[in-house]
Amino acid sequence: MNTFDAIESRRSVKHFDPDHPMPEADIQRLLEAAILSPTSFNMQNWRFVWVRDEAKRQAIRAAAWNQAQVTDASVLLVLCADLQAHARDPQRYWQEAPEAVREIIVPMIGRFYENQPQLQRDEAMRSVGIASQTIMLAARAMGYDSNPMIGFDPQVVASVIDLPSDHVIGLMLAIGKAVKPAMQRGGQLPLDEVLHVDGFGEAVALSPVNNS
Repeated sequence: MNTFDAIESRRSVKHFDPDHPMPEADIQRLLEAAILSPTSFNMQNWRFVWVRDEAKRQAIRAAAWNQAQVTDASVLLVLCADLQAHARDPQRYWQEAPEAVREIIVPMIGRFYENQPQLQRDEAMRSVGIASQTIMLAARAMGYDSNPMIGFDPQVVASVIDLPSDHVIGLMLAIGKAVKPAMQRGGQLPLDEVLHVDGFGEAVALSPVNNS
């Protein structure tokens, strides 16, 4: 499946085959794709919790208002981020770069994020969002479906997964084989309503692309 097919066919699926096990090799492939996602200063501040324990998945389902995909999907991932990644031995993020590059970039990381809690959180959410889309598109390309979820009590889920106090949960991803198609798309805003060029002046209409 090419990239555009994956983008166009990816949908938020709610109903998964509870008897479909995802091969561990496929899960590893998904996560290896996820860690290629870009992050600011290459901090790689995302952290992925693969919830395999059935009791924990049941507890998370209860914290997610009993949404069945939490336990029915082949895989449940809680996508988190380390708010202090900028301060945790940042030279390791650039260990394979030339020394001259390391000497310039590594000191910048701490200076940029230190004492900036809102920026740290914003960066965490940016990183988790990019990684989640990478995982969902990779899953679709592999023939799987997914459901990004924010409908859960984050404090309860944090307790279930023993989330460190300096980490934050971004969202959850349920991944597996769909047994029912997604709902019909609700409708996309026209491109000329959301696209602006050089600022918020007049919107710009583009000619439609003919894919035939």
